Amino acid sequence: FFYIFIIFLSYPDNNSTMAKRSTHFQLIQFTLLVILLTAQSSQGFVASPARHEQHHRRVVRKASSPLSATKKPKETTWERITGPKLFKTVTNWKGIHSVPLVPLRIMTGALMIHHGSEGGVLPANFGTPEFQGFVDFIVNPYFSFLPGPPELWSAIHDYAEFYGGILFAIGFLTRPAALSLLASMMGAVYFHLSSTGAQGFPFGHVPNYSYDFEEPLLYSLIFLMFWFNGAGPLSLDSIIYSNISQEEEEEEN
Repeated sequence: FFYIFIIFLSYPDNNSTMAKRSTHFQLIQFTLLVILLTAQSSQGFVASPARHEQHHRRVVRKASSPLSATKKPKETTWERITGPKLFKTVTNWKGIHSVPLVPLRIMTGALMIHHGSEGGVLPANFGTPEFQGFVDFIVNPYFSFLPGPPELWSAIHDYAEFYGGILFAIGFLTRPAALSLLASMMGAVYFHLSSTGAQGFPFGHVPNYSYDFEEPLLYSLIFLMFWFNGAGPLSLDSIIYSNISQEEEEEEN
């Protein structure tokens, strides 16, 4: 609009016609437009050599980019499913790629809680047949190498799975919870392999259609993944970290 205003000022009065414009006004119009366009294109470059260098790199990079000549058409959903992205590995678990982590974390933690409360509602129910059976048939015969009384390790097992499952489900202290649950599940894998062996894995058939070590092994892999990667979205850890990181940025500024 400012350029149009300058052009309007460079014209003679409204009574003049296009045919009667003088060379004087045409020269004024051309000179003003050249000055304004030159000032606009070079704004900030004279005062800031760094900005000029940055602009130069951006222009060179854009010119050398193979996408600058032709713009690729937008992929359809079918092309994304059947095209080259079918073989692509996601390297950044953010945005839509983090959505599957939420039900996986919540359901895994919820399913783990009852494993730590056998014989009652809360963990470590000393004196109950379920708790004592875990001591007599699992800890004593297969984990006798552990120091201390077997009841202590049975209680630690219950606390890790009960409270660790709750923390894991809500996404609070997810990495420590995942590590404790990973240790518990690796102990379960060791117990099943020691008691029943590999059961013909991977081609062997068993009466209950799943190997005894199969469930704790899958749990172990899930906990290992969250121990490395953290809780993901919709978790207390993500809320706490976002607040901490903002405070750190404010302190740095």
